[in-house]
Amino acid sequence: MADRLALPGFVNAHSHAFQRALRGRVEGGDFWAWRDVMLGHARGLAPDTVGRDYAETYREMRAAGYTAVGEFHYVGFEEARAAREAAREADIELVLLQVAYARGGLERFRQESVGEYLEQIEALGREALVGLAPHSVRACPREWLEEIGRYGERESLVLHVHADEQPREIEECLQEHGLRPIELLAQTGCLGPRTTVVHATHADERELDLLAASGSRVCLCPTTEANLGDGFPPLEGLLERGIPLCIGSDSNVRIDPLEELRELEGTARRQALRRNVVPPERLLEIGSSEGAAALGLDEWPGIEIDLAHESLRGVPREEAPAALVFGSAADVVASP
Repeated sequence: MADRLALPGFVNAHSHAFQRALRGRVEGGDFWAWRDVMLGHARGLAPDTVGRDYAETYREMRAAGYTAVGEFHYVGFEEARAAREAAREADIELVLLQVAYARGGLERFRQESVGEYLEQIEALGREALVGLAPHSVRACPREWLEEIGRYGERESLVLHVHADEQPREIEECLQEHGLRPIELLAQTGCLGPRTTVVHATHADERELDLLAASGSRVCLCPTTEANLGDGFPPLEGLLERGIPLCIGSDSNVRIDPLEELRELEGTARRQALRRNVVPPERLLEIGSSEGAAALGLDEWPGIEIDLAHESLRGVPREEAPAALVFGSAADVVASP
């Protein structure tokens, strides 16, 4: 159709679907206060509520143009199966990033051993696309990271991990290991071309060099990072080193890939004090094919953009990518 523009679907490389329920709440003064509220909500989840609420959240993602999602899942094994069914109901491609959680958080998050965790991965892998997800260096000790890194290399699975989101996380890692989080991931074999580090907000130059040398990716979640007061990612260093980027909706306070991309470029412009740091066509790749690569997907559904939408009306077709990123919201995505 002349008034439609076909594009690859957006790929949400990092989601915690259950946190959608927290949107609109004033959860406290900083990340750690918000985390307490989040843990309180997670405590009451069950397979039936996960199935219902995730399906609703995934339908919102699908309507916003996300056609694939990496669910970073840490609220229970049976709940992981419910998430899989919710994605099927919502017609969204799911990669289940089942989380390894040895310590901290809630008891329901934890496995008794890394062996139990890998058994969960194998069981879920018979039912769905899966990836490894050591939650963080806070939640996984060195020996878990080493075993998960070896398993991922042996089985050629993607590996996603939170790192350098908060200064306190870095301080605690230095106290325990004498290393910063990404340095520890490098030493334990958790970096590589199949690895996606989520956030890397406070990564230093040495850590960025490690990411670049290993071929690892970084998933940025701008609306969540802004909402939680995490800070600004080191975009200049990421871009200079050619570290691949993708996006995620994370806490799902907002579900709009165009807003994530707009905030990414807006942050880059404010840091560089110039415009057009990342071209619109490249931003759209970050929102789609780069996310697919992070999840190990070769194929995922496409979308169509309604060029007759009021926010795009009168825009020349060749300028539609820029108008999409800088002047549109997710309601420009035509219904499937």
